[in-house]
Amino acid sequence: MKYLLGIDIGTSGTKTVLFDRGGNPISSSTAEYPLYQPEIGWAEQDPQDWWNAVCITINQVIKDSNINPESISGIGLSGQMHGLVMLDGNGNVLRKSIIWCDQRTAKECVEITEKVGEKRLIDITANPALTGFTASKILWVRNNEPEIYEKCRKILLPKDYIRYMLTGEFATEVSDASGMQLLDIKNRCWSKEVLNALDIPIEYLGDVHESIVVSGKVHKKAAEVTGLKENTPVVGGAGDQAAGAIGNGIIKSGQISSTIGTSGVVFAHLDEPIIDEKGRVHTFCHAVPGAWHMMGVTQGAGLSLKWFRDNFCTNEIEVAKGMGIDPYVLMTKEAEKVPAGSRGVIYLPYLMGERTPHLNPKAKGVFFGLSAAHTKNEMLRAVIEGVSYSLLDCMEIIKDTGMNPTNVMVSGGGGKSELWRQILADMFNCKVSTNKSSEGPALGVALLAGVGTGVYKDIDEACSIAISENSVQFPKEENSLVYKRYYEIYKKIYDDLKGTFELL
Repeated sequence: MKYLLGIDIGTSGTKTVLFDRGGNPISSSTAEYPLYQPEIGWAEQDPQDWWNAVCITINQVIKDSNINPESISGIGLSGQMHGLVMLDGNGNVLRKSIIWCDQRTAKECVEITEKVGEKRLIDITANPALTGFTASKILWVRNNEPEIYEKCRKILLPKDYIRYMLTGEFATEVSDASGMQLLDIKNRCWSKEVLNALDIPIEYLGDVHESIVVSGKVHKKAAEVTGLKENTPVVGGAGDQAAGAIGNGIIKSGQISSTIGTSGVVFAHLDEPIIDEKGRVHTFCHAVPGAWHMMGVTQGAGLSLKWFRDNFCTNEIEVAKGMGIDPYVLMTKEAEKVPAGSRGVIYLPYLMGERTPHLNPKAKGVFFGLSAAHTKNEMLRAVIEGVSYSLLDCMEIIKDTGMNPTNVMVSGGGGKSELWRQILADMFNCKVSTNKSSEGPALGVALLAGVGTGVYKDIDEACSIAISENSVQFPKEENSLVYKRYYEIYKKIYDDLKGTFELL
């Protein structure tokens, strides 16, 4: 029996899953780690925490499955995108990683735009300069921590640091590299023009591969601490969104998915790169060789519900602990008591600024429409609806390119909620479904590993074997009409408050 290992280095934790050739999970393990926020709008993590979590979860998965590690044909890596890992000449981490949701680099985005040129930057990287992307983080370190930058010899993304720790190789792949703002998106290679303009040595970057290419093999030291067999192949893998799309079977033109994790994403497969000249959505290389994708991103999706849980749902947490269930189960029941529209309470989910469609790191979270008649339940449902409105923002821009989805595949933690899926179906006004497997990015990169190591002929075969539709929800006309009215107010609130965010 051949097995495949998918490792997803997320923001809240790392999840490692062992799959058989049919895409069925055999064993799974998750290890969490902290997020550091030394200042408002900053977000950092320690790469050592990621590596510790990878070692713990791989060992646990092998132990729980009781398989011989020699039967693992290949390993796929997925991870949070855009994070900056800086290494010195000896391969040691120089500082905590500045991760995707960090908003400190507004000045550096102006610097990038001035040095490369606004139009030329979009022509090459398919996106305007964004605070979330890696290039601006590199410049921030150079501008603010020159003593650290002087020691830097390698720059890696989060999952590619794990690749280095497993294999000793400095490498990445096109889907994740697309989010660094240093890649020539159309030609799927590092842009010498952008690198030269920003004075970033190309030798600081790893070799860039297609996502199915074997990029290295597990070395002896890593085998000893993980329990893996030495020389097990590690493929390129993918950034978390492209990986999740593979895990949802989004591999052909016109297919669309929506993921509700810490951030929220609407993702559309493209056979050719389509670039939004306003920069409201991102165009990146897909993990499918020779394909691209467009995605809109809302920064504070599951993050908003977690924030609400941690600050306002102490009772639900305690009761759920006594019942042995997830607090979100009780929270969902409370939200279900409230009708569509949350009785006029509207939430803007901009706890970490926003990317789509506003590109505004200074945007803030807002509850609007509160009255003495409202309770916590209305606020709770408003959080779920507010995140869904932000995903509708993403969907509307993608529709502007000519796509008109009849089905959206939903995944991520929020995608497990029947209530949340119904709200999306009502807002998108189309069918919403889930995959039989809820493993998302971990499954996606396991399938990529299977293609790269010959377990499958190609990605089409891998997805046809491992992926099938599970639950289905259809829009309810009466709810769709309610959300259509409130969505117009939701959009107006941001427009009205934009200047006030700046003052704040």
